[in-house]
Amino acid sequence: MTRILLLGGTGDALRIARHLGPNDVYSLAGLGKVPHDLPCAVRIGGFGGVEGLTRYIVQERIGLLVDATHPYAAQMSANAAAASGATNVPCWALRRAAWDAQEGDDWRMVGDWAELVAALKPFARPLFTVGREPLAHLHEIPSHQFWTVRMLDQHPGNARARILDARGPYTAEGERALFTSGAFDVIVSKNSGGAATEAKLDVARERGLPVIMQRRPVLPPVQRAFSGITRLIDALPK
Repeated sequence: MTRILLLGGTGDALRIARHLGPNDVYSLAGLGKVPHDLPCAVRIGGFGGVEGLTRYIVQERIGLLVDATHPYAAQMSANAAAASGATNVPCWALRRAAWDAQEGDDWRMVGDWAELVAALKPFARPLFTVGREPLAHLHEIPSHQFWTVRMLDQHPGNARARILDARGPYTAEGERALFTSGAFDVIVSKNSGGAATEAKLDVARERGLPVIMQRRPVLPPVQRAFSGITRLIDALPK
């Protein structure tokens, strides 16, 4: 029987984990809510880079590595591909399709944090939906800005930043209410793809709000890449 190591941390990964068996392992970095109702084992914490992941694959006799991490978890995906090559254990990956700009969208594409900050200068009340990265910069908020940061886990924020701990999927109705209460004039987003968090883009389009969109990283090739979760689940060894 093939033992599967699933690298997760996303809603899609959790759905995949519910189709694993008791011999398989679902690995999480430890951020956000840890599930306790899965049919497989759950591992919390990092591996220690490529060497640590390689060692774990060998020691635990993993026969298939499944990368279902976030599309922006480029380092983890790179480590998974490298460990796969070092061990000759195949690596499959969920490569979620990116969102495409639609008519009426005002997307401003940026790369690193410096580009993002430069693009934010004209605005006063941004909504960040890019995870934890803004937390390292709360002390740098310009005097004319008030940030709202939505992320999975709680954080105290400060006088110039409000932190919202929330988990999708989000609805258009809920996003409209949030946008109204927050009086946002710009949205900061990653191009994560998927339906769970797409409503923010729909509401931004409705309201004519610009979106500062972080470009996707380039991810390594793997033995099999799946654009949809259903096909990946159906292909898993039984």
